[in-house]
Amino acid sequence: MRIASVEDDPGQAALIKKILTDAGHECIGYPDAQTFLRTLRETQFDLVVMDWQLPDVSGHEVVIHIRKHSGALPPILFLTSRSLEEDIVAGLAAGADDYMVKPVRGGELTARVAALLRRSYPLGANEGSVREGPYLIDPASRVVTMGSRTVDLSPREFDVALFLFRNMDRLLPREFVEFAVWGRALGYGSRTLDSHLSRLRVKLKLGPANGVRLTSVYSYGYRFERCRSDSHAK
Repeated sequence: MRIASVEDDPGQAALIKKILTDAGHECIGYPDAQTFLRTLRETQFDLVVMDWQLPDVSGHEVVIHIRKHSGALPPILFLTSRSLEEDIVAGLAAGADDYMVKPVRGGELTARVAALLRRSYPLGANEGSVREGPYLIDPASRVVTMGSRTVDLSPREFDVALFLFRNMDRLLPREFVEFAVWGRALGYGSRTLDSHLSRLRVKLKLGPANGVRLTSVYSYGYRFERCRSDSHAK
């Protein structure tokens, strides 16, 4: 997963990057808020690790800015030396999803990041049925129907379809879709996920006529979103 670390202390920044890289993530470090916010205008991140005390703008203000302009994603973990209860409350109230007090502990940081990613990009296989336009996805029977017609899907195609419909209107990192469905990243150059999505586009007739749109986001992943049908748009 692609993680941004906003930390001005070089030693702490190097430690955070090593911990997250060793856990299999891509970690990009930023020494100040302004540099990070400029990058955020053009780059998507799956998670942000945020220090509070930065040399230009406070991490607290950055979190408020992200939530105002980007919504609920990406998840944000405060990693700071500020340990007072009032600081923790203020950080979470600003929009952070979790709060960790320094010193940095590798096992705890890795576990908190993994938990945030699971919570933010859920597969949701144990929840109830999903109904969206003509589609009904039933995880109990593992059946997808369109109107009165049952769609013939392979087990893995069903898992991909369920993940998409559980995560409507979100930017979905390629690696996280793979992790949620296959239990691991499939590796650079793999076309397995693309092949499954191509078949789902045909079998489920994914398009504006049925109120949905599946698009690729260059170098990041996909977006599966609701849209108005052509007939309604006229």
